[in-house]
Amino acid sequence: AKMRKDVAMSPVRRLSAITWNHTRGYLPLVATAQRFSELYPDVEIAWEKRSLQAFADSPIEKLAEKFDLLIIDHPFAGYAATHDVLLPLDSYLPADYLADQAANSVGASHPSYIYGGHQWALAVDAATPVSAYRPDLLEKYGAAVPETWEDLLALARRGLVAVPSIPLECLMHFYMLCLALGEEPFQRPDEIVSRETGLAAIETYKELISLCDPACFSRNPIRTYEALVGGDQLAYMTFAYGYSNYARPDYTPNPLRFTGLVKFNGRALRTVLGGTGLAISKNCQDKELAVAYAQFVGSAECQRGMFFTSGGQPGHRAAWLDPAVNAASGDFFKDTLATLDDAYLRPRYPGYIPFQEHGGAYIHSYLTEGGSPQTALDQLNKLYRESRA
Repeated sequence: AKMRKDVAMSPVRRLSAITWNHTRGYLPLVATAQRFSELYPDVEIAWEKRSLQAFADSPIEKLAEKFDLLIIDHPFAGYAATHDVLLPLDSYLPADYLADQAANSVGASHPSYIYGGHQWALAVDAATPVSAYRPDLLEKYGAAVPETWEDLLALARRGLVAVPSIPLECLMHFYMLCLALGEEPFQRPDEIVSRETGLAAIETYKELISLCDPACFSRNPIRTYEALVGGDQLAYMTFAYGYSNYARPDYTPNPLRFTGLVKFNGRALRTVLGGTGLAISKNCQDKELAVAYAQFVGSAECQRGMFFTSGGQPGHRAAWLDPAVNAASGDFFKDTLATLDDAYLRPRYPGYIPFQEHGGAYIHSYLTEGGSPQTALDQLNKLYRESRA
């Protein structure tokens, strides 16, 4: 990115930007924008934040009308490929830069933003559900880190386990258990998985969550982490999108240790890839500036440096392997990288987002209010067919 430094009397070049409201989602972008404006004093990049739920509920086309830069979720790639809302970054970024991003992807993070032959965002943040625990509390209760699904159930029976289980998380757990039962979801045109696998996945999850505090049904991952670090009962949480912040002693007085997933039928569970990407609106009036800033944020130097130290969870593999990054986060990155590399990539077809927004409610409702797992599965499949239409 060639940016002018001879800016003595230049007019200010401004970009507006939107992200989500957590230390991990907001502070590294504010920090990088501040640093970028010091390197290029005619530049001003203003990041705004909104709740995770509001962020998920705001259609990308509405955000792209108002903001130049957007932090997005990779299932939006399919929508972007069929609607003229984002810049195809492959037409603006150097080929060697994108090759480095691809070679240093954490799991499928980088390719998750490629759809229809174009790159719709840079994977500046990487995550998948992992496990975390309070070493002090496991010791206090004379418990060990579970290694198998049966171990996990036994620990849950003691009241020591938390699993975030708001509707969206219930849907992600459903995908995970379908995979564990030997069937990849979304391979059929008319149903997500076979009836046998779908019902078994729902009932397997019910067995676990019925042993946990019902408060899990109203907690997203962030609220679950806060419950773990802020209390003295919950010692272990699992299937929660990883947040390295909670492994950092400068962030919480009770830092967590992070690890992978328990084994189910002899194989470690595969969770569902998350993370976020930095995208540029098609409406951006200063594309050169937006591309230069995106390239700065996604670089290995920034990712393992300022992006991490200001609270971010990098998407560049160099950061995940960096000894200093791991030393500052209780080896969060080293200890969960294999789980990231094994993570399942969600569908990204253009109609998938509405399915994801509403599908989890059917499983959540069955688990909290009762009824029939078959009804929940039928409702999911009906919604799936509508999303494909």
